[in-house]
This record gives sequence, C-alpha cells and structure tokens, in this order.
Amino acid sequence: MASPFDPALLRRWIDAAAERLTAGRAEIDRINVFPVADHDTGSNLLLTARAAASAPLDGDSPAADAPAADPAAEDVRPVRAAAALAAAAVRGARGNSGLILSQLFRGLAEELEAAAARRPNTPAGELLAGALRRAAALAAVAVSAPRPGTALTVLDAAAAAVAARVAAGAATGPSSAGAELTRVTDLPDPSGGTDPPGRADLDGGGLDTTGALAEAARVAADAARAALARATGRPPELVRAGVVDAGGLGLVVVLDALVAAAGGDPGPPPSSRMGTPGPASAVTADGELVPWVPQPVYEVTYWLPGPDPAALETLRARLAGLGDSVGLAGDGGGGVMVHVHTTEAGPAVEAGLAVGRPSGIRIEALPPAPPTRDRAVLLMIESSGAGALARAAGGNVLVADPDPTVDEVLAAIRATGAEHVVVLPCATHRRTVTETAAERVRFEGIDVVVIPASSVLQGLAALAVHDPARRAPDDVVAMAEAAAATRTGGLAVAEAEALTWAGPCRPGEILGISDGEVVLIAPDLAVGALWLAHRMLTPGGELVTVLLGAAAPDELGERFAEDLRRTHPEVDVVVHRGEQGDYPLVLGVE
Repeated sequence: MASPFDPALLRRWIDAAAERLTAGRAEIDRINVFPVADHDTGSNLLLTARAAASAPLDGDSPAADAPAADPAAEDVRPVRAAAALAAAAVRGARGNSGLILSQLFRGLAEELEAAAARRPNTPAGELLAGALRRAAALAAVAVSAPRPGTALTVLDAAAAAVAARVAAGAATGPSSAGAELTRVTDLPDPSGGTDPPGRADLDGGGLDTTGALAEAARVAADAARAALARATGRPPELVRAGVVDAGGLGLVVVLDALVAAAGGDPGPPPSSRMGTPGPASAVTADGELVPWVPQPVYEVTYWLPGPDPAALETLRARLAGLGDSVGLAGDGGGGVMVHVHTTEAGPAVEAGLAVGRPSGIRIEALPPAPPTRDRAVLLMIESSGAGALARAAGGNVLVADPDPTVDEVLAAIRATGAEHVVVLPCATHRRTVTETAAERVRFEGIDVVVIPASSVLQGLAALAVHDPARRAPDDVVAMAEAAAATRTGGLAVAEAEALTWAGPCRPGEILGISDGEVVLIAPDLAVGALWLAHRMLTPGGELVTVLLGAAAPDELGERFAEDLRRTHPEVDVVVHRGEQGDYPLVLGVE
C-alpha cells in the first residue's frame, strides 16, 4: 500500500497552504498582537510556506529515478520528499510563527521515517497522529517561552484529537469504521487509475488512503479550530485586543489546506475575533493588572549549521537575556534556525558567533508599537499590600523584591504602553538604576520623568495627586511636591546590642527610624509607634498614613489610630496593611 503522504500529496498540500495563506495574510497580519504587535505573522507564515514549496518533492527527488515498481523506492520517496520539505521550511522560516510551522513539516518527516522502519503500510490516521505529536513536541522545544492559548496550544489540540480518534478506532475495531467516520467518496486517484491505491481508515480499514487522510486531517483541523476559539488561557494581549492568536489561525489554515489536498472538505473559515477589545490594562483572574507587553526593536534571525547541542543551550540562555521571542528550530539534520526579538542586535549575532558560524543573518527593525494611553505612573514596590494599594489607585507596579535590574525597569516602562511615564523608585538606592533605564528608553520615543521618591509612602502620596486630565508638566510638579512633603519613618526590632544615635539598645527593643537614623528606642511596638508619630508631627501635619508589616497584628494599627486621634485630634489617620517584611510598621506624615 502506497503511503498517503506521497510526493504528489505533499506538493498539493504546500501549494494549497501557500494559496490559502496568501488569501488570509492581511487578516492574520492585522490581528498579530502577540508576542509583539509587529503585524507580520501572516507574511511570515506565507514566506515560510513558499520557502518549503521551493523544495524538490516530485521529479527532483533523489529517489525519483528508481523504478516505479520497486517497493523500496516507493517507500523511500515520501520519506525523502517530506525531509526535503522540512529542511526547506526550517531554512526559510520567518518569525516565531514560521519556526513553529517548519516544525510541523519536520514532525511529519521524522514520523514517516520512523514508520517506514517500524511498520510498513502504517494507516494514514496513525501517521498524522504521530506527525502532529512530534511536531507539537518539537515546536515546544524550539520556542523558549511557550505560552498557553497560542499556536502551540492549537497544535497540541490537533495532535491529541487525531490520537484520540485513532485510539477509539483501535478499541472498537475495523468493523465500526463506518460508524466512526464520515465516509469520503469519489476522491481522485493520485495514481491515475480507476481503483484506489489501497484501503485504510483511522483504525486500519474502510476508506482509501487519501480518504482516510482527509478524514484524519479534518479531525485535526476541527480540533485546532476549536482550540483557537477557546477563550480560557489566552494571553492577556489577545484578550485585550479581542482577537485570536495569529499564529494559531495560520496553523488552522495550513491544516485546512491538508484536508483539501487529500480531497476532503475543509471546515468553515476560523474567526479572527473573540470578544471585544479590552482596556489598555487587562485584569487577570486574581485581580492583578496585566501590563502591555514590551516590544524590542529588532528581529534577528540566522542559520547555524551543525552546532553542538550543549552550545545551543548556552546560546538560548544568552539570547533570553538579550530579548524575547527566542526560538531555535532544528531541521532534523543538525542545522538550526535562530530567532530573537531584541534591542541589541549586535550582541545577538555575536552570541551565534560564539557557538558556530551563522549565515543568512537577517536584522529587521520592528515597527514601533503605538501607545495605548497617554500617561502612566510606575512605582517600584517590594510588598504585596502596598503594591495592591498602588494598583487600586491606578498605578503600574514593578515588584522590587529583589531590586530590579536596568533591563527590568526598561521592560516595565515599556509595559505601561504610555507615551509619558512618571517613575517613582520608592527607595533612594534605586534611583540610579531608574535614571539609567529612563535615559535609554527615551530613545524609543517614550517621555520618562523620574520623581526621586525615597519611600513607598512618598510614592503613594505622589500617586494620590496624579491627575491624567492635568497638563503633564503640571502633573509632574504636583506629584513631586506631594512626595517631597511626605515625611516617613518606621519601626524595627533590634536584633543585637548596639550603640545608636538614641543611645544603646538591647535585642528585642523597638527602634524608631526616621531619615535613615535611629531617633528613639521604645519597649514595644505600640509605644514606639505613638512616640515616633509625636516626633514626626512636631513640624506639623494633616494626615498620618500607616502601613502594617506582614508580622504586625491588625490590633496594633487600631490601637495606634485611637491613641493618635486622642492626642492629635486635628490629624487624620489612615491604616493599611502593607505586608512589608522589613518594618513591622511604617509611618508617613503629610
């Protein structure tokens, strides 16, 4: 029995895929917002398909000159044709989506080779199930940071659906094939005769080989279509834009092309829309704000012939430190196509030079992402409670535990999606890294102002007076004045005997700290909080804000508020749970 994936079928498939991708390219490009909104996924998939179509599959195949009656020649032609298709796809892959598509063809080539050695005349359903399973695994390895709800999920769903149908057919036996499958009849005979070249269905009997492949491909395409339309697990970038994953949509188009190439009827065109576009900042199930994903400046790709596997892992780690959308897709013969989005194209190429001899180097500038809003405020906060307060007040939060690097600050600034960003480091020692990141990101057209808030409470005070309706310069001045007008202090527990500016302390005593110096020593937290507040209110004040630490009981804040209202009735007192780990209690006076 001839393989259903003969060179003629492969040629029909890749040509149909290129034709359908040509028709759908504009729409796929339009909805491409993940992992970056460079709107080129449709173009990348089409270019990858065209590269694959350039491979010699028919008369140019090395085994094409073998006598047609030679069974060995017939067995090897599909294997070699699929290998040629995969190699051309990998070498010509464009973008992350192209890398994933190339692994679909590589999975098929490896499955055909394994099946030829394992069992001749493997049914079409088993071949496709194995090919999709291999492709899903290869694609997951090629992409360094796989995400659910994307093309990888679509490919997984297609593989699982065909495997399940094959298993169901095997469990019920060939006699139930008519009940399991929708029969495909009157299909063209690839051999040119009137009789089908052989008979097989998903579980081994009942349909001709092309009919069985059409049925299996339709199962895969329908499962992929359903996974594409599934709302759960999608990246917030897609939810926010109200669209499906562009790469996943392209995979459905390619699987529909396989259905058509095998003589079947593809399902309805998949919809590119899902839900309605959301706001600039989406919200996850746990209530956390999800920022817009940062966009690097360049897409860098190159070919590495025969790199050492250990060196590839080093390269992957190095590229991950330089950017995102890192992909390393092999062709099955030792060569690897490398892909990364980065602001540092030179080091990305140098990373390839460190492990091999890259060729076909391509560096393309990504289009700048349009801002999603006019202004944003970014605060660097260690504790979850204070971070929640900032988010509730409309701020973006970069978790500063541990302290962020310049690259992390850069990413957080970009992630706001705003044209004008005010950054509040909320700690004196973070000012340098913040200024460095702000200076670098200004070259990308983002206007950044750093207000040197030295504490979380100064940052929250600045955020409280932020008014997006006010002129940006006036708003910055108001925020800076609010931060400067906020005096902060805190209580810490002495861990050892020491000599302080307030005198000697013993372990367990409470230290009142203001402006970085110990200004009082108290017997317990309640007394220390009241003493510190009295001292900080000496120059005056209208509002006292308290942040309770993770280990501080709620009763501490309640007792402090009662005592302070009694001794300073002119002052408003607000108590929040800050959940900070270093200070049991932090005070701010405005």
